[in-house]
Amino acid sequence: MDIKTASIFVADQGEALAFYTDILGFQKINDIDLGEFRWLTVSSAGSNETELLLEPNVHPAAKAYQTALYADGIPAALFHSTDIQEEYKRLLAKGVSFKDQPVENDGAWLAIFDDSCGNWIQLIQV
Repeated sequence: MDIKTASIFVADQGEALAFYTDILGFQKINDIDLGEFRWLTVSSAGSNETELLLEPNVHPAAKAYQTALYADGIPAALFHSTDIQEEYKRLLAKGVSFKDQPVENDGAWLAIFDDSCGNWIQLIQV
């Protein structure tokens, strides 16, 4: 068993796709029209087996969950970086808003940024 797809709630799928591809550098894998919404997934280069579903937060429970996590400063997802300092600089240059600079915590480097889609995302380098 392995993880094929994980989801993250987003307010607007088009804006989320632009952020996750143009800013973060992920690749669009699926974009299937389902009527009002899309089955929209992205993945990082070299990670073709695992996809991130950019899922609309239209269900009241999804919206409440996303809003509560964001208000409490809890990341909705965690992404790995092999060089968090360079990734931090690259994303800052693209206008990404971070809570703070990367910090070292018990051997791991951590940084949290706003994905502009209603989520905090944590970067980690171990």
